[in-house]
Amino acid sequence: PKMGAKYMGIIITLIVGGIIGWLASIVMRTDAQQGIFLNVVVGIVGAFLGNILGGMFGSGASLSTFDPVGLLWAFIGAIVLLAIVNLVRRGSVR
Repeated sequence: PKMGAKYMGIIITLIVGGIIGWLASIVMRTDAQQGIFLNVVVGIVGAFLGNILGGMFGSGASLSTFDPVGLLWAFIGAIVLLAIVNLVRRGSVR
């Protein structure tokens, strides 16, 4: 594989992670206090969490392949992550 393909996967992961993090932040109503960078972090960490959760049920999350089940697990993982952050910050899931 060419060197560019590796970087393309990373770029796609960042973009899709950002979108997933942004959508999760809208669902959890934390979008106002989050910037683009935090949305990307939430999306990518959420995908990692989704991969673990999905792995328990037989399917993981991969942002760079646009697998619908994987994207759904990444979204669920991002929402779980935001719920945990809200719980730690405020003492309520919201």
